[in-house]
Amino acid sequence: MLNPLIEDDGELRSPRTREEFELDESARDVVERLQRAGYLVFVVTNQPDLARGNLPLPELVAMNAEVRARLNVDDLRVCPHDDDDQCECRKPLPGMLHVLARRWGVDLSESFMVGDTWKDVEAGRAAGCRTILLRRSYNEGVDADHVVETLDEVVEVIGAHEVAHV
Repeated sequence: MLNPLIEDDGELRSPRTREEFELDESARDVVERLQRAGYLVFVVTNQPDLARGNLPLPELVAMNAEVRARLNVDDLRVCPHDDDDQCECRKPLPGMLHVLARRWGVDLSESFMVGDTWKDVEAGRAAGCRTILLRRSYNEGVDADHVVETLDEVVEVIGAHEVAHV
């Protein structure tokens, strides 16, 4: 959701090098606006290409460092496993969200999970979060509590929730 997928032989995949990695232009502003409103902003990401040998660890470390530096997110968790590993952290399981909630004292029922895949939405639901799906061509048919077209709309959805609870 923070970076566009790469088309590779007609298939979409995550970036595997720093040269392929490109942050969404509005991401920094969105993170800053949410933080100014009092929200903690976390990134949780599945990176199975690491387990599959398609993503060198130094590249992943560099891309995550760029996310931290350019977006100033409060925390970032990575699941480096593939489906066969049957870990607790790989989305759609909520393991990474539970770890962050414990570490930061976050009430997940008052939190939002924003993503662009069914795995993001299901992880958020499993953790008890409200879910926001960033609509993309590859996620037609995925349903969430809220569906938006842009990251800017995420701030509007979350802000509207706050107004409704005043």
